[in-house]
Amino acid sequence: MRLLILRKGANRLHALGTHLLVELKDCTNLKLLNDVKRVEEALVLAAKEAKATIIETCFHKFSPFGISGVVVIAESHLTIHTWPEYGFAAVDIFTCGDTLQPEVAASYLIGKFKSRNPSIVEMKRGLISNGDVKLPYKHASEVYNYGGAQELQMAL
Repeated sequence: MRLLILRKGANRLHALGTHLLVELKDCTNLKLLNDVKRVEEALVLAAKEAKATIIETCFHKFSPFGISGVVVIAESHLTIHTWPEYGFAAVDIFTCGDTLQPEVAASYLIGKFKSRNPSIVEMKRGLISNGDVKLPYKHASEVYNYGGAQELQMAL
């Protein structure tokens, strides 16, 4: 296994995407966390605030409480899982490319859910740079076809 070690002051990383892991702790509006229509509306509006292109949404309310949902965007996705009984929601905001600012969506959701103790962890996904140079885009015809799942292996 190869590990990527990041050093303080390292060159800018060129990545395929940015993934924000947002923890909305101590939310004060517990009814909102259990209202599937309003949770969906909040994630859609967060995506719009970030100037994302919305493709599709899917949300589910659990019994007796809790919601899971996804907003699929052309640039990737926003997901949420709520625990109203704990005043908590876990949100993932994954965006690809350089045009969106996922932190705009995160900020919107922190305010909407009235989280008194939010936290955000940012991860760069698909680090494909060579030094400080972004690798060129590859057309689909240039990508090697591995022949399907029968050639995949799992390392334990």
